[in-house]
Amino acid sequence: MPQITDAKILIVATHGFEQSELEAPRDRLGAAGATVHLATLDGKPARGWDGDDWGHEVPADLSLGDVDPADYDALVLPGGQINPDLLRVEEDVLTLVRSFHDSGKTLAAICHAPWILIEAGIVKGRDMTSYKSISTDVKNAGANWKDEAVVTDQGLITSRNPNDLDAFISKIIEEVEEGKHDRKAA
Repeated sequence: MPQITDAKILIVATHGFEQSELEAPRDRLGAAGATVHLATLDGKPARGWDGDDWGHEVPADLSLGDVDPADYDALVLPGGQINPDLLRVEEDVLTLVRSFHDSGKTLAAICHAPWILIEAGIVKGRDMTSYKSISTDVKNAGANWKDEAVVTDQGLITSRNPNDLDAFISKIIEEVEEGKHDRKAA
């Protein structure tokens, strides 16, 4: 089983990500020893959303087009309302999500980011959570929605909001160290 210190983790985001939902996983997974990269659609910095206004920019390590999923052990999708709504219409993002899912690698989404998982067509029959306002979307896509801090289903990790970040990040580490997961197609 891989150790977190040997893991490479990819975060994908664009403008409007919830500031803490990108920065806390990036910083804490990095502090645990993982190599963490941020990919944006164009490889340029993305501006977060913090509270009720724009936050600050976060530099990208690479563009989505330069990502090779084989190089990574996990994919993390931060929420916010704007970020996942923009990402879920990008076919390259959906292809990347399906690649991580189909290969059994850890796939983590928080807050509104399960919208991306829904659009990728991988949630039917899965146990999941999300921000409460999209719980109906998750249920309508065929998932078993639970109101819990973190829900895991064969390496598919979901959490509700920034208050759940401790549980979310701990579960990412645990699932990465478990290795690949045997998932049936959704």
